[in-house]
Amino acid sequence: MPSSAFEKMMAGEWYSCLDPELSVMRKRALEASHEHSVLYPDERGNIGPKLRELFACCADDVRIEARFHCAYGVNIHLGRDVFLNVGCVILDTAPVHIGDHSMLGPNVQIYCADHHRDPELRKQHLEIARPVTIGENVWIGGGAIILPGVTIGDAAIVGAGSVVTRDVPAGATVVGNPARVRA
Repeated sequence: MPSSAFEKMMAGEWYSCLDPELSVMRKRALEASHEHSVLYPDERGNIGPKLRELFACCADDVRIEARFHCAYGVNIHLGRDVFLNVGCVILDTAPVHIGDHSMLGPNVQIYCADHHRDPELRKQHLEIARPVTIGENVWIGGGAIILPGVTIGDAAIVGAGSVVTRDVPAGATVVGNPARVRA
């Protein structure tokens, strides 16, 4: 049975997001993201060294444009030839897998944290982490938002500005708020 907030988060149970251990981890991620953003491109390569070290898995040829933000980094898994454009945000309270050859446009946001619906429990800063999986060869247009628990199938396209609230089938194109399969 998980006891710490981090263990509860990783197990997909309700936890307090203001736990001191999690605050230390978020600070580490913020420092790594900041380092990535201020290094000259030829100094950082495709990813700043602290950011690369933070990620759970990151192929050598991943490219992340500065400014980038993540909550913890430790739950981010990036496949080969992944590209994250400027301003991407990944709130990785749960595992986030982005498959080979996938591209995220500017300001794409991926959220894993889901807050309690009961206002009294929400005041206690309770949240639950739900994973996000993005398949291979996916294109996510600028400004799209991917909500907790969503899986996007291989070769799918998410239109710019879309809010993805449900799973996207492989090969589908979705657009809108909420995102729906385009006929």
